[in-house]
Amino acid sequence: MELVRDQVEALNLWRRVTVTTVRSDAPDLTARQLAVLMTVRLQPAPHTVRGLAATLNVGKPAITRALDTLTRLGFVQRRRDPKDGRNVFVERTDKGDLFLDTLGQTIMADEAAAVAPSPRLELAS
Repeated sequence: MELVRDQVEALNLWRRVTVTTVRSDAPDLTARQLAVLMTVRLQPAPHTVRGLAATLNVGKPAITRALDTLTRLGFVQRRRDPKDGRNVFVERTDKGDLFLDTLGQTIMADEAAAVAPSPRLELAS
């Protein structure tokens, strides 16, 4: 029974954070776009379309579409490999880092609020 409660709590956290982000002025990212952005941020560089596709176990066209949106938003940038112009590196940007920092803070704040003890009403004696 504990596992079910933990799963429900995890889903509720995800739902609350998603609702918070939807209500914000930040762009709505798909799960795939968010996974690509977090992978670029949290996994060691260099990143390529081929490498991201392998890491996330999705096709290269799906990664390219996600990167198109993330590039348009300024969250990542693409740079040609100076040693091999056929390769394109995907790099973090300050704007993408700020987006993920804000998302991380939202998650932490929401989880802290969810586990904080509720104030108890004191009964008069």
